[in-house]
Amino acid sequence: MTDAVSSALQAHQSSATYQVLNLAFAFECVARVRHLLEDEGVLRCLDVLEAYLKGEADLQALEKAAAEAAALAIGHQGSRSLDGVGHAAVSASYAVANALAGRAVQAADYAAYAAVYGEGGYGAVSDPESFVAERNWQVAAIERLASTLAAR
Repeated sequence: MTDAVSSALQAHQSSATYQVLNLAFAFECVARVRHLLEDEGVLRCLDVLEAYLKGEADLQALEKAAAEAAALAIGHQGSRSLDGVGHAAVSASYAVANALAGRAVQAADYAAYAAVYGEGGYGAVSDPESFVAERNWQVAAIERLASTLAAR
C-alpha cells in the first residue's frame, strides 16, 4: 500500500505546488495520530509545521523544528504499557520528524503504523489488512489536497 501513496504523490510531482502538497499531506497524516504523541516537545514541533503551512512560520523555524523533532524521536524511550499499544507514540514521533523533514511517504508510513499500533497493538501491525483503511484515507487525502492547492 505504500506504493499507492508514493504513486499518488508522484502523480503530482510536476505541479508547482508539489512541495506544499508533500508538507500538507505529511501534516495531515501526523495530525490523525496527534493524540498518540506523548512528548510536549514533539507536539510543539508539529505546531511549527502547521504554522509554516499557514504562512505563520518561516523556513528557518521549520528547519529548527525538524532537527528538534528528529532528536526527540531518536531519544524516545517508548511506553511502559503492558500490551505495547503505547509504543504507538514512538512511531507517531518519527512521523512528526519525517513530516517536518519533508519526507511525506515516510511520515505517512510511520503515522499509519502508529494508528494501527494504537488501535490494535502488536497483533494488528503484523496483519497487512490492518493498514488498508489508513492507506486508503492517505491516497484520498493526497487527491483532496492536490485539488485544493490547484484551485488556489
